[in-house]
Amino acid sequence: MIKTLTTHGNSAALVIDKAILELLGISMSTPLKITTDGKSLIVSPLPNDQREKKFKTALGKVNALHGDTFRKLSK
Repeated sequence: MIKTLTTHGNSAALVIDKAILELLGISMSTPLKITTDGKSLIVSPLPNDQREKKFKTALGKVNALHGDTFRKLSK
């Protein structure tokens, strides 16, 4: 399959067919890891353990900043 980039604001976007997204289990909310080997662009979904780690890190930051407020709201 050959694709071309499309303009998206001041950026370039690559449109991925729905069938490929479904095959790979990717949805619009799936975090994607973008890497390169110097010649190719590699786009892959983050494994669930990396997603969970990223979520827990973000949750820890939110709790550190707003934990007292959340506790007060829960009463």
